[in-house]
Amino acid sequence: MKIGCPTEIKPQEFRVGMTPNAAQEAVNHGHSVLIQAGAGVGAGFEDAAYVAAGAQIVDTAAEIFATADMIVKVKEPQAAERKMLREGQVLFTYLHLAPDPAQTHDLLASGATCIAYETVTDANGGLPLLAPMSEVAGRLAPQVGAWTLQKANGGRGVLMGGVPGVGPAKVVVIGGGVVGTHAARIAAGMGADVTVLDRSISRMRYLDDAFGGSFKTSYASAGNTIELARQADMIIGAVLVPGAAAPKLISRAQLSELKPGAALVDVAIDQGGCFETSRATTHQDPVYEVDGIMHYCVANMPGAVARTSTIALGNATMPFMLALANKGWRQACLEDQHLMAGLNIHAGKLTYEAVGAALDLDVVSAKAVVNG
Repeated sequence: MKIGCPTEIKPQEFRVGMTPNAAQEAVNHGHSVLIQAGAGVGAGFEDAAYVAAGAQIVDTAAEIFATADMIVKVKEPQAAERKMLREGQVLFTYLHLAPDPAQTHDLLASGATCIAYETVTDANGGLPLLAPMSEVAGRLAPQVGAWTLQKANGGRGVLMGGVPGVGPAKVVVIGGGVVGTHAARIAAGMGADVTVLDRSISRMRYLDDAFGGSFKTSYASAGNTIELARQADMIIGAVLVPGAAAPKLISRAQLSELKPGAALVDVAIDQGGCFETSRATTHQDPVYEVDGIMHYCVANMPGAVARTSTIALGNATMPFMLALANKGWRQACLEDQHLMAGLNIHAGKLTYEAVGAALDLDVVSAKAVVNG
């Protein structure tokens, strides 16, 4: 198979879909690998490293989309890239279709087979290709939130850990999954007073046992959420419904109940965001204000630490990429139900129920499509 990896063109996206190690693994399995010139530079991988791995460097994304059997990326294809996809081609990347009707319709029209990192599952009920970036984003969230809280950036002027005689920042993390756990760990490590909200008693019990009370847990009822939000200097949105649009947990009307200059960090923005006033921003212009509340809603947070993120993502995606290349997408999905769960679109058909529900589109089961 011919595998292509273009340069990411989303603003301020420095990650790359394949590391030189991944390229070498693919070449060792008998595949051809095409890398767009400069694709890895933002993550610290020069073209020479890919050449040494056996890959071929090409000048343009157009060459890759025109000739590759499978496209491996990081972020969802942008409008210009979607126009280059073709029938029978496999796209393997993050998609986040539920809040993005334009992308969904373009991918359906392309005839391509689109497999989304964020909906591939594992035997433990986890999302193994989303988890590495969730870990990165979770660890970044308190860091960028602390920056947003600084007065010069529009925030309340509160230091995360406080100082002797002055209390620490109060941080509320909504969601106790991968993002929320990592966000709580880092925020607590910075000295903040942290509470994690979740609806799973067993998950809260695990967090209490595993982290020894370094942060508190509380049940995520609507009333409890807004009560704690009123006291917070920073609120981190870390709620995930796999493949679906994120639920809106704080409304615009409720912003008036929050502390002026409080920071909302919406890690769920890829799935539409979990605050009503959230809208996607970029690393270039990450923060905006609504009703006196500062919003940090960068849609590709892990891109800020591109090298760490690229290596972590590459480690997770490599076995699945090789399975798709070695066996073809259909056979690979037949043999692995967890990879099949990643199938979102095939030949003009939507195959992921949560996306269909979010966008009011008809859905065909992935199993029916894979069985042909």
